[in-house]
Amino acid sequence: MGFHFFELSKLPSDVGDDDMLLLWLSLFKAETEEELEKIKEMEVPVMSQAINAYYTITASSEFREKERLRAKARHDEAQALYNADRNAKIGIARNLLEMNMPHDQIAKATDLTLEEIDSL
Repeated sequence: MGFHFFELSKLPSDVGDDDMLLLWLSLFKAETEEELEKIKEMEVPVMSQAINAYYTITASSEFREKERLRAKARHDEAQALYNADRNAKIGIARNLLEMNMPHDQIAKATDLTLEEIDSL
C-alpha cells in the first residue's frame, strides 16, 4: 500500500484535459464558480459529471443547513478565542495595576484602551 500527498497550492494554473490526475486535483482545489466552469468548459465527461453532482448536492436545503451550522460553529469558535484572549489581557492588566505600573504602559503591554484600564 502506498500513500501519495499532493500540495494543491503547487498545482499548475493551466491544466490540460489529457492529465486526469491534475484535472481531479484542480477540481478539489477550485474555490470559485469561475474555476469550476473553467474545468467544465474542457468538456471532459467525467469532470462535467462531477461538477454537476456537486451543484446538485449544494443546491439541497439539507446541505445549505449544514453549511450554515458549520459557519456558525466557526464564528462561535472565533468569538470564544477572542473572549479568551480579552479575558487574559484583562487579567494581566489587573496584575500590572497591583504592581502600580503606569496606565499608559499597561495599555501598551495589553492593547487595552486607557478607559478600559481605568475601569478595572
